[in-house]
Amino acid sequence: MQSRKYYICVTDYVIINNDFFKSIGIKALGSRLRMLTEKITYDAAGIYKLYGIEIQPKWFTVFYALSRSEGKTITGIAAEIGHSHPSVSKIVSEMIKAGLVLEKKDAADGRRNIVSLSEKGIGYTEKIQDQYTDVENAIEAVNSQATHNLWKAIEEWEFLLEQKSLLRRVTEEKKRLESADVQIVEYQPQYAAIFKSLNEEWISAYFKMEEADYKSLNDPEGYILEKGGHIFVALDKDKPVGVCALIKMKSDEYDFELAKMAVSPLAQGRSIGWLLGQSALDCASKQGAKKIYLESNTILKPAINLYHKLGFQKVAGHATPYERCNIQMACDISKRDK
Repeated sequence: MQSRKYYICVTDYVIINNDFFKSIGIKALGSRLRMLTEKITYDAAGIYKLYGIEIQPKWFTVFYALSRSEGKTITGIAAEIGHSHPSVSKIVSEMIKAGLVLEKKDAADGRRNIVSLSEKGIGYTEKIQDQYTDVENAIEAVNSQATHNLWKAIEEWEFLLEQKSLLRRVTEEKKRLESADVQIVEYQPQYAAIFKSLNEEWISAYFKMEEADYKSLNDPEGYILEKGGHIFVALDKDKPVGVCALIKMKSDEYDFELAKMAVSPLAQGRSIGWLLGQSALDCASKQGAKKIYLESNTILKPAINLYHKLGFQKVAGHATPYERCNIQMACDISKRDK
C-alpha cells in the first residue's frame, strides 16, 4: 500500500504522493520545493489570521524591511530583500490598498518616492511580536525532529548556486555526455580533405583565404608534419567533425603555433574545440615544449573565449603572414602535467 500525505492548498486540494517523488528522484527538486512552498504559504496565511494580522504571506519580507526603518525607496527594498523592482512595486501597491503602507516624495530629493509603514502597519510591528516568537519556536521544534536543518541547507544551496547556477551545471553535463563519443586521433592521409574543407568553411565565412592558408591546407604533410608539427582530428563515431594543428616554430620564444582549428557547424557547442586544444597542448608538453603561440581575430569571440580557457593570454609583437590577424596569444605549458 502506498504511503501518502494530504494537505489542502490555498487554491486546490493537493495530494503529496511520496512514492511518486521517490520514483522520480531528485530531478523533481523544483516541483517538490514548489509544493512545499505552497504548503507553508497556506499555513502562513492561517497563522496571520490566528494572530489577527491582516498581512498576506507574500508581503512579509517587505513588511519586515519597512518595520526596521522610517522609510525606504522601492529600489532599496528590492536590493535588501533580493526581489525584483517590479515585484516589490506590486507588493507595495497591494499594501497601500490594504492601508499598511504610505508612499510620499522624499523631502531631500523630490525625484524619489519613500515608502513607509502607515499607522496601521506600525501597530502590526508590535502586535506581531508574539507571532514571531511562536513561529520560531514551532520551526525549531520541526528542526529538532528532522535529520537535516532546512534553513542551513537552503543557505548552503543558495551559496553554491550563486557560484555556479543549476543551468550552467546542466549545460556542462550535457556537453560532457555529448563529447563522450568524440575521439581525438592523429592525422592520417584520409583526413587531408576534411582538414582543408573545415578550415576553408570557417575562414571563408568571416574572411578571405590567404596565401599562408593555401600553403598549409593544400600540403599539410609537407608544410606541417614533415617540419615537426602535428595535426589532430576529432572523430564523432568515426566521422571527422573537427581538426587543429600544431605547427613547429622557428622561434627562441615559442615552440609551436596552435593553428587551423576548425569544427563542423553541425558539431559546435559540444566542447570539441576544447578537446582538440587539450590534445594539442598535451602533445606539445610531452615533447618538452614550454610556450605555445597562436594568431586569431577578436570577432571570433567563441574562439577567443576557448583560447582563454585553454590558458592563452594576449601578447603583442610578432610579424604575421595573415591580414585577418588582429590578436596574438601565448600559453605557458612549462608546468603542465606530461
